[in-house]
Amino acid sequence: MGKVIKELEEAQGCIICGQTKEHGIMIISEFICEDCEHEMVQTDVMDAKYPFFIRQMKRIFYKKNA
Repeated sequence: MGKVIKELEEAQGCIICGQTKEHGIMIISEFICEDCEHEMVQTDVMDAKYPFFIRQMKRIFYKKNA
């Protein structure tokens, strides 16, 4: 399955890092910058940062179901 990278007409805030960037992916209606997406897929489940990524990703689904 190919990765969809979206080049936005204007920068958006990343739901993971909070920075405003132009390149990344959209999941449902939330933006994840290319840097965070790359870091997340490279992070091992035993890494201390893994729970942080899970918490941030849950925000996407909480917003969708709210």
